[in-house]
Amino acid sequence: MTSCKDRIALVTGASRGIGRAAAKALAGEGAHIIASARTQAGLEELDDEIKAAGGSATLVTMDVNDRPALPRLAEAIRERWGKLDIIVLNAGILGELTPISHMDEQIWDDVIATNLTAVFRMIHHLDPLFRQSDAGRAVLVTSGAASGRMPYWSAYAASKGGLDALGKSWAAELINTPHRVNMLSPGRIATQMIGQAFPGIDKSTLPSPEDIANAFVQLCRPDCQFQGDIHDAASLC
Repeated sequence: MTSCKDRIALVTGASRGIGRAAAKALAGEGAHIIASARTQAGLEELDDEIKAAGGSATLVTMDVNDRPALPRLAEAIRERWGKLDIIVLNAGILGELTPISHMDEQIWDDVIATNLTAVFRMIHHLDPLFRQSDAGRAVLVTSGAASGRMPYWSAYAASKGGLDALGKSWAAELINTPHRVNMLSPGRIATQMIGQAFPGIDKSTLPSPEDIANAFVQLCRPDCQFQGDIHDAASLC
């Protein structure tokens, strides 16, 4: 089975950028998309585009840091579908690029909460549904910054480095099952976040989110056998 036809796929941060492109690509492969984001208007635009292309979606307006919302989401998925075939955890924030000694502690807390703790909580609540799939596939969106070699990126780098370790641990727990978990590093893509990180960058020279969307498809197909790996999107497209 190489397509994503009739697979149930949750995509967070789906209202724009990389999450939006991933959701549309998976819908184009036949998956039903559960699209999650904080912005209702962006989700409605995504829904229109998916439906116009012949796909289907369910919209969930939710902040990943809303603790009570996550078990409610898991229960709603359980009641309607009884399983979750694909999980794409893409929602994230940049925070502030500044020396560690100047880092505002609240910004640090917000970045770790959104990029790492919320991912743990999503996995915690969704893993039982994921295990009900015959071939669950999960993609956690990481970054090259996780290496920790970039000055001033401490909060974002720590959050993504932690995400990589979390994803590898989850993959190891699933090693004797038909489920696969991998991390995907998009690289420098023309998104709102890249503009925040590099204000002077010419985004017209960068790949678009749509240019790397097929990397998500490759990692989410039932025949994908990668497990616990960190992939550069360009290597899969």
